[in-house]
Amino acid sequence: MSGLLEGDLRRTVFLLALPVLCEQFLHYLVGLTDTWLSGRISSAATSAVGLGAYVGWLASLFFSLVGTGTTALVARHWGAGEFDAANRVVNRSVALAGLLGAAFYALLFVLAPLFARLLEMHGDTGQVVVRYLRLDGIGYVFLSVSTVGAAALRGSGDMRTPMLVLGLVNVVNVAVSTSLVFGLGPIPPIGIDGIVIGTVVARFGGGLLILGVLARGSNGLRLIRRELRVRGETVRRILRIGVPAGIEGAVMWSGHFVFLMIIANLAADGRSSDVFAAHMVGIRVEALTYLPAVAWGAAAATLIGQSLGAGRPERAMRGGHEAALQCSALAVLISIAFYAGARPIYELMHTDDAVREIGVAPFRLLALFQVPLVWSIVYVFALRGAGDTRFPLVFTLFGTLLVRLPVAYVCGIVLDGGLFGAWIGMCGDVAVRAVFALVRFSRGRWTGVRI
Repeated sequence: MSGLLEGDLRRTVFLLALPVLCEQFLHYLVGLTDTWLSGRISSAATSAVGLGAYVGWLASLFFSLVGTGTTALVARHWGAGEFDAANRVVNRSVALAGLLGAAFYALLFVLAPLFARLLEMHGDTGQVVVRYLRLDGIGYVFLSVSTVGAAALRGSGDMRTPMLVLGLVNVVNVAVSTSLVFGLGPIPPIGIDGIVIGTVVARFGGGLLILGVLARGSNGLRLIRRELRVRGETVRRILRIGVPAGIEGAVMWSGHFVFLMIIANLAADGRSSDVFAAHMVGIRVEALTYLPAVAWGAAAATLIGQSLGAGRPERAMRGGHEAALQCSALAVLISIAFYAGARPIYELMHTDDAVREIGVAPFRLLALFQVPLVWSIVYVFALRGAGDTRFPLVFTLFGTLLVRLPVAYVCGIVLDGGLFGAWIGMCGDVAVRAVFALVRFSRGRWTGVRI
């Protein structure tokens, strides 16, 4: 019987979430540092780094095709004591991850110029963005493997190994990027190329380290050469769970990209790059809320999967609500800090006064929606941990297509509300998805999902 299924629930949830929170915090520092470094270079650099972050998010959503199914199946088998079946899932997942990473890089290389054109990035800015995206994409082959490998380890209840590996990788990322941007000793400063090189080096290292951990074996999971194949019933089960999550991710990202197109067209007076940079700074800083949300969401997914595998749906239900409660307490503190510190935050993150003035008021609006943001993430993770991936897809379709985009367009462009108006649509989307996820989880029908 897994230790996750015994003892005090509150303590168990907290201890599961803590290593992931540490890992996410280090990852957040990478994104924040990249944005800060780009703010020392130019608005074009900030736009490139910001778009690169959105593409990186698309990559993580794409890799959820495998990662979501991996966590759910490993956790379910682990809770039921079916360790050989769990190990089979891991091997199939790593093989799938390698294929997906290579496919994503090939796609990004071709589409990079189109992304720049769609966001009105032309001339020197467009060239900077395309070069950045194509260099950045090299690392996705390795990011896919580290993402899926970490998902497998977490499904077995091992939260510490991914924290140590990916945490180290993030530290390397910050150190290399900063050294290359500003120069260090004999290393000359190379500007924005330094940011992306640091990212690629870190992702390469992360993929190799995760493969090394699994090759040696960790927590009962081990890579076996003959099991590294992309066929069979196990692969079909992984994809049956993961495909709805992948479609959800594609819908969400596509909606966000159209949303970026709205942002790029908010200013008709030549200040579009300033508006876009203000948006990117705000979104990067708001990623602070994603740290506890992803951490407690991962804890909920693992606990729920193992509880259902052990035939204890009542503990699964209580575990999901406990994760959301603990994370909401942190979100309240973050909301207060964002609202009170909006101006100092923008003054720290960018040297351009125009970017600062554009971003402060919308950021204060965003501060009011951090608790709903947490619910929309934690409860969706919880549902995915049970293998219930279809309903989150419905939530995302509704929130993105019927709230975020039309409201952002009307309030931001038609009513000339600028960035503040566009972010009304974004906040409305978050609130709607939070309510839907809470209701779906509370009804408990996901406890009967067969995977």
